[in-house]
Amino acid sequence: MADGSNMAGFATAAYGCAIVQFEGWDGEMAQFEAELHRMLGGPLPNKVGETARHDGWLVVRIAPRRFWLLCDGPPPNIYVDPELGCALPLGEGSVRLRLSGGSLKHVLERCVAVDWETLGEGRAVQTGLHHVPVLLLRRSAFECDLLVPRSFSKSLTEWIADASAAGPCRLEPVEVG
Repeated sequence: MADGSNMAGFATAAYGCAIVQFEGWDGEMAQFEAELHRMLGGPLPNKVGETARHDGWLVVRIAPRRFWLLCDGPPPNIYVDPELGCALPLGEGSVRLRLSGGSLKHVLERCVAVDWETLGEGRAVQTGLHHVPVLLLRRSAFECDLLVPRSFSKSLTEWIADASAAGPCRLEPVEVG
């Protein structure tokens, strides 16, 4: 854990994150997915936002033809036939923020446009946090990961800390007219 904080009912921690992006070419997806399945040793997620776990790796389908392989340690060396698609390491430019605690849903309501109730455990969604693109992975009812650009990780961590210090979100009625 690189950084961390713990406020009443909410905690954050920052980790390095190895990411390899795989993308298949249009018209070659069936063969590309079969090869990637073989190399990773298990089935791939079928729909955007779905994930699959293989030997300590998490595979996320982030677009119809694009997958991210998330690794806690160094990523595997996987060769992709350039006729089928490509592989691109993205980990050096990203940080994994782990958010947890009973007030997680309230903090997320202030930070990202995601319906926490309909985002199932183990699912992912791309969204924005303070005008920065992030990938949100729901780990459990009270824990998620945000994959954020390294260059924005400090300011996003401060943004999340400010949102968590504000307490539960309350909507007050407003008279109109």
